[in-house]
Amino acid sequence: MSAEQVLDQGRLIVFSAPSGTGKSTVAKLVMERLGSLEFSVSATTRQMRAGERDGVDYHFLSREEFEKKIAENGFIEHEFFFGNFYGTLLDKTIDAIKAGHNLLFDLDVKGALNLKRIFGDQALLVFLKPPSMEELARRLQARDSESAEALKSRLERAEMELSHAGEFDFVVVNDDLGRTVDAVATRIAEFLPQP
Repeated sequence: MSAEQVLDQGRLIVFSAPSGTGKSTVAKLVMERLGSLEFSVSATTRQMRAGERDGVDYHFLSREEFEKKIAENGFIEHEFFFGNFYGTLLDKTIDAIKAGHNLLFDLDVKGALNLKRIFGDQALLVFLKPPSMEELARRLQARDSESAEALKSRLERAEMELSHAGEFDFVVVNDDLGRTVDAVATRIAEFLPQP
C-alpha cells in the first residue's frame, strides 16, 4: 500500500522545535482546541520519567526490541540522540490513518523532514522557535533535569535545528503561549480536510 493510498483517509501534522521551546505544551493545547487530532506516540529506549505512562507519552522499548524493529523496517523514521533511540512506529501510524485519524507528531527536525519526504503534501510541518537562545537556555535550566553537559548538548542541537526552520511549512516564535496556540491552531484547521 502506498503512502498516498493510506493518507486519503487522514492527515499528518508534525511539530518540531528545540527542546525547551514549549512544543509539548503547544501541541496539547492545539489538540484540545481542535479536537480532531490524535497524538502519535513515539517509541523510545530512554528511561521513563516521573509521571510518564507507557503507550501514552511514549512506547518504551528495550534497546533490543527497538533494534529488532529497525531491522524489520518497523519505523517511519528513527533517530539516535542523547544516548537513546527515538522513532515513529509504522504499523501504529498506518492503522490510525486508515481509521481516518488526523495524527499529530512531536518529532525532531530530521524525523520531521523524513516524514515529509515520505508523505509529501499530506503532512504539515510546524516549527516552533524560542524567542531567543538565551530564553531557551533559561527554560532548559529551569527544568532542573539536565547535567551541564546535557544542557550544552541540547543548546548545540538547538542551533542545528533552528538552521532548518526554513524547510518547514509553518514557523512561529513561541514568545506568547496564547498567540502561538491561536496561530498554530488556525493554520492546522486550514490544512485539515473540511467535513
